Amino acid sequence: MNPKRKQRLVIILAGVAALGVAVGLMTYAMRENINLFFTPGQVVAGEAPMNKRIRVGGLVVEGSVVRGDGLSVSFDITDNVDKITVRYDGILPDLFREGQGIIANGHLIDTNLVQAEEVLAKHDENYMPPEVQEAIEKAGHPKKEKATY
Repeated sequence: MNPKRKQRLVIILAGVAALGVAVGLMTYAMRENINLFFTPGQVVAGEAPMNKRIRVGGLVVEGSVVRGDGLSVSFDITDNVDKITVRYDGILPDLFREGQGIIANGHLIDTNLVQAEEVLAKHDENYMPPEVQEAIEKAGHPKKEKATY
């Protein structure tokens, strides 16, 4: 093999190696930022990973909101089958209400307890997060129709 071919081969192999490292780093970075959606039923069944960032959604159980010291609050959410408790330290969205659909971003710290870092509420009276609506329909509860006056 002449020196020119050797040099080209080295350059090509170095380029392929650099590309492989770049793809590997991008894949690792994306994997760390993925937060999967789970329903309360899936969390209770043990399908959600412990101590990893997840999204959990459902309806806020009536009468379950308990305010603690300062901005801490805990409440239960349900998919009309199972329910889990969500703890949150912060200001809840203005549209947060009992009986409404929410999504909590946080970490599962016990089989029935999520420590939320962010709570998202619906943005109008007809809206329910698609993941929550799908989970409720899978549980055998059809979407409630809004009464017209």
